Amino acid sequence: MRELHQVQDDSPERSILARLILSNQQVEADPLEELHGLATTAGTEVMDELVQRRPSADHSTYLGKGKVEELRLMVERHDADLVIFDNDLSPAQTRNLEKAVGAKVLDRTELILDIFAAGARTYESRLAIELAQLEYSLPRLKRMWTHLSRQAMGVGMRGPGEKQLEVDRRLAQKRIHDLKQELSKVEQRRERQVKARKEAPTVSLVGYTNAGKSTLMNALTEADVLAEDKLF
Repeated sequence: MRELHQVQDDSPERSILARLILSNQQVEADPLEELHGLATTAGTEVMDELVQRRPSADHSTYLGKGKVEELRLMVERHDADLVIFDNDLSPAQTRNLEKAVGAKVLDRTELILDIFAAGARTYESRLAIELAQLEYSLPRLKRMWTHLSRQAMGVGMRGPGEKQLEVDRRLAQKRIHDLKQELSKVEQRRERQVKARKEAPTVSLVGYTNAGKSTLMNALTEADVLAEDKLF
């Protein structure tokens, strides 16, 4: 099996896009157009695309066996670093696909969380995104926290005989607990600040990604927030 590709330089990761469309789904003319925009926003170079239509997802690999093999050949041909699905995958499906195609596999939610993390500017938003990523990734842990394992072997942690994955889960769970506590403190401080200026009205701009919220905010308030023609 091809080893998972490790990027060693600053070149963008090469990605393959994939999507399963169920037989009863109505889809747009280009079913991967939005995912292509998301993948580009995340900084990847899209090399190829694969779409499959079938009545239901395969419980093991999401795509059918033939399409998984086709995906593997795409990864090999383009020397791709990752495969991005425009669907949400189960942890088992992600693991099985990575083993089958020999590349890192991300689903749509992981990709969007990664984009949010890259764009987070405030302390509160960075905490919230890290918490969301950890909670989503916890069932998908694949030796993510190896570099912290030695620090974890302190009071309350089992000894060196503990399997690495168990250590990783403990570290992730502790970090989730710490993040929730810190977020609670930040939210309480924000609430006190809002109460202190209760005479000032609060206005929220709500809309879909790339709908023009930042542009409108700049026009109304001269806030000079970043406004670009890209998803998220």
